[in-house]
Amino acid sequence: MNRTRLGNTGPTVSRIGLGAMGMSGAYGDSSDGESIRTIHAALDAGVDLVDTGDFYGAGHNEMLIGRALSERNRDEVVLSVKFGALRGPDGSWLGFDGRPNAVKSALGYTLARLGVDHIDIYRPARLDPQVPIEDTVGAIAEMVDAGYVRHIGLSEIGSATLRRAAAVHPISDLQIEYSIVSRGIEDDILDTARELGVGTTAYGVLSRGLLSDTFRTSTVLADNDFRAHSPRFQGENLTRNRELVELLAELADERNVSVAQLAIAWVLSRGDDIVPVVGARTVERLAETIAASEISLTSEEVSRIQSTVPKDAVAGERYAEAQMAQLDSEA
Repeated sequence: MNRTRLGNTGPTVSRIGLGAMGMSGAYGDSSDGESIRTIHAALDAGVDLVDTGDFYGAGHNEMLIGRALSERNRDEVVLSVKFGALRGPDGSWLGFDGRPNAVKSALGYTLARLGVDHIDIYRPARLDPQVPIEDTVGAIAEMVDAGYVRHIGLSEIGSATLRRAAAVHPISDLQIEYSIVSRGIEDDILDTARELGVGTTAYGVLSRGLLSDTFRTSTVLADNDFRAHSPRFQGENLTRNRELVELLAELADERNVSVAQLAIAWVLSRGDDIVPVVGARTVERLAETIAASEISLTSEEVSRIQSTVPKDAVAGERYAEAQMAQLDSEA
């Protein structure tokens, strides 16, 4: 597995990261045993960037990763953790809390659930509109000085906020959705990150499985699957988006790769400063993901992909309306 550095000041990580959200019910039921085997297989293959959030499964995800890491050397993994999202006992979303004391409290619980003494990259999941970003980043910086955090990251914030945050403390990376069908960061945010020496960890690379073979045929989503309530997976939107996937499948067939591998390879082609964080809940899916790191696209192939699926081709927003309103990156 090739490696790259996150920005000018971040850690050196594997060229592809493992996103763990799907291991805690976001896309329906999952197996803890298979999830742990997948984490171990990732580490064995040299995939050392593991991304989680303290609100994934209301803490389940961190405890799961903690179990997996209890059998391994802590130095094998670069832990990236998002915090601040508030959830009710029924799983409802209640907003975000970026107050300094909340930052430190969340970190304390995260360290305990993971069973580690430090987090490699700690980041607010969203911008708290009630708290200046300087205050939130400043609180994390105190935890860096105390040795509990190594690097500060951000998630789904716009260029102006990124500049303000970077003025307080070096930012290793911005985690933000980026895929063939979600290319909004190309308008401004990506240029700002590069100007400031901030890396990009791209999530949603497969648009939550849309850019794969899974949805090329009729698929019934469980009620507890995030995608059952996502605009891109609804009615006519899904019909239109399946047509786009079929067009990508033709290009993938030419290279004898899967649609998912083509989508991952496209993001990898966008620059060495961009690290795709791909969710995999099984060893089989992980193997497909890792194989994508060996695919090198020519400039002609990249152009064909982008002309086949232009920026505005996808039907439906990437989140429901209420969630889109919480994204500083979309302001």
